[in-house]
Amino acid sequence: MPFPYEIGPVMVLDHRPQWPPEFEQLAGQLRAAMGGVALDIDHVGSTAVPGLAAKDCIDVQIRVRSIDEGRDVALLSAIGFRCRREPWNRTEVSGGVPCRKLVFAPPVGATPCNIHLREGSGLNARYALLFRDYLRADEPARRAWGAFKQRPAASVSDLCEYGQIKAPATEVLMAGAERWAAETAWTVTRQSPPGSA
Repeated sequence: MPFPYEIGPVMVLDHRPQWPPEFEQLAGQLRAAMGGVALDIDHVGSTAVPGLAAKDCIDVQIRVRSIDEGRDVALLSAIGFRCRREPWNRTEVSGGVPCRKLVFAPPVGATPCNIHLREGSGLNARYALLFRDYLRADEPARRAWGAFKQRPAASVSDLCEYGQIKAPATEVLMAGAERWAAETAWTVTRQSPPGSA
């Protein structure tokens, strides 16, 4: 279940210029906490796509070699992040394959975010990056996706209902993303931390 302060109407906003700097600040905190455990820290989700409407909540993906729940929860708890208690945490299906994950909420009062911990070789990590890169590259898909998200947000009462409406449409969007990936020879890439080049 969501934490009590997270319950309320869904608000999808026009893209905000502060989202990328907010991600960079979060990434710095997470990189310091995770040390060499983090292979990459990615800005994913709609706030990572310039021009795309989104909820005011930064999605961060930490790619690790393998998930070790005891280690990972301890590292992120030490800086105030809380392992989500929803029943969907710990496993998600991507491409028909169950994939491991852990999702963390921020410290109370901090920048709204979801921290998605995924194994770097997992299909779910690839899915998050493909979603982002496809919408960054394809303007008609980006405009259509933003307009679609704003319609249910205006009429649903909570985040769970919004997610249930959005899920089938996301699968349609990702079918287009897979076609784009095949046409452009898109692949998952490793990122370098800022200032490491």
